[in-house]
Amino acid sequence: MNERGGYPERIVPDETPQGIVALHLKRYDFSMAYIAGKRVLDVACGVGYGSAHLANFANEVVGVDLDEEAIAYARRRYGGPPNLLFVRGDAMKLKFVDASFDVVCSFETIEHIADVEAYLREVRRVLVPGGRYLASTPAARHSTDHPENPHHVREWSPADFERLLRRHFSAVELFSQVRRQTRLAILIKKLDLFKLRARLVPSGVTRRIAHGAGIRMMGDLQMDDVLIRPGVLRGASEIIAVCTV
Repeated sequence: MNERGGYPERIVPDETPQGIVALHLKRYDFSMAYIAGKRVLDVACGVGYGSAHLANFANEVVGVDLDEEAIAYARRRYGGPPNLLFVRGDAMKLKFVDASFDVVCSFETIEHIADVEAYLREVRRVLVPGGRYLASTPAARHSTDHPENPHHVREWSPADFERLLRRHFSAVELFSQVRRQTRLAILIKKLDLFKLRARLVPSGVTRRIAHGAGIRMMGDLQMDDVLIRPGVLRGASEIIAVCTV
């Protein structure tokens, strides 16, 4: 897992707490409604766990990543199904002819790219008429060219993200990824008690208090603890866009 400044950017499920995996895999799970029986391209697929998940429902899945080591891992760990292929490639110069895919999935990718207009033109190029582009990005309060995450080139507010996508697609629908929480958990977070407690109380005690309040620690999250809901919701960690050519 590639980290800099405390930000994990390469999720390897076999080496990562289940909660972190759940946060990422939820977006692939959400895409199932759009990919059944389709030919799907997974851009910036990383080590391939998401592409493998898509292959359970899609007719064909091609996972593409620029990192040769990641693609080699994906082939070893997830290769095998006849409808799943991993290839090394650049998101800015996809090695496919026009209108090759019904759906392009590309989660937590666009914030890493400097020339997003060129990237989105390339995504649209490989989609069939009426095809869909499914993307996610952090839900920034304000758009910025200087995100806290050192791996990100730019982050967008939901409104700016939608405006960007509408320049390339005929229809854009936004969804919010949020964590399921009890009312007590929400109240505690509003009061900022856990940040204070984290400085004063041992981590083991912190975990027990959190569980008692109905809060799962990040590493303990399960898929059912992560929700994706229509619209832009307060407290969303990521925005998911479903775009139609």
